[in-house]
Amino acid sequence: MTPESSTGSLPRHIAIIMDGNGRWARARLLPRYVGHREGVKSVRRAVEACISRRIEVLTLFAFSSENWRRPSEEVSLILDLFVQTLKKEVASLNRNGVRLRFIGDRSAFSDKLRYLIAEAEQETSGNSRLDLVIAANYGGQWDISQALRKLALQVQNGELSPQDIGPDVIAAEVALAELPPPDLFIRTGGERRISNFLLWQLAYTELYFTEVLWPAFDEKELDSALLWYANRQRRFGRTGEQVEQQKGA
Repeated sequence: MTPESSTGSLPRHIAIIMDGNGRWARARLLPRYVGHREGVKSVRRAVEACISRRIEVLTLFAFSSENWRRPSEEVSLILDLFVQTLKKEVASLNRNGVRLRFIGDRSAFSDKLRYLIAEAEQETSGNSRLDLVIAANYGGQWDISQALRKLALQVQNGELSPQDIGPDVIAAEVALAELPPPDLFIRTGGERRISNFLLWQLAYTELYFTEVLWPAFDEKELDSALLWYANRQRRFGRTGEQVEQQKGA
């Protein structure tokens, strides 16, 4: 059964924490780096699956602001893989109509990586088939903090009154402000937390957790998440009866 055959309801925006690369490699007595490399293949599969299902936005948590705490050798290998993947994949993404975006604090990255990120965004900026957002050196608390700093400067400059600051004003300054908020959050690897990912944006997102490790996450696993989502009743503060009445109107 496909998600469409259930209720016809597909998410516009999917956000994923790609967890389990290291454990996938360890279970096979392989270096952790191999797990990260296999994880890139899962990214490719997820992008292709989202395109074929006409998902509008896919946001992937590639490297958190907390991941710098990992062993320096692993961090270096992950960043090198990041560079290699950008060099290899951007042309294909562009041909397939994918617009690539990055969110997070780029200041900690090398000049080379920052250049490749900017180049990838520019090269794919005219595409509209899928928005692929990569969260790199990103944290939800950082995101909200940088939004509040912008608003504080506007108040300081007399451009904004403190009384005018509400959820809508803050939402316009956090990452992904110009995109629909995530409808479906997926975390692979068995953990049951959001780990400082899109804290503001996930306010009304449906949260789906799976034991499957990210390198093993394929089209079938994505369809399982989509089917689960299609059977959810999204209320946004309303009662179930109100939702059903609106659907029948």
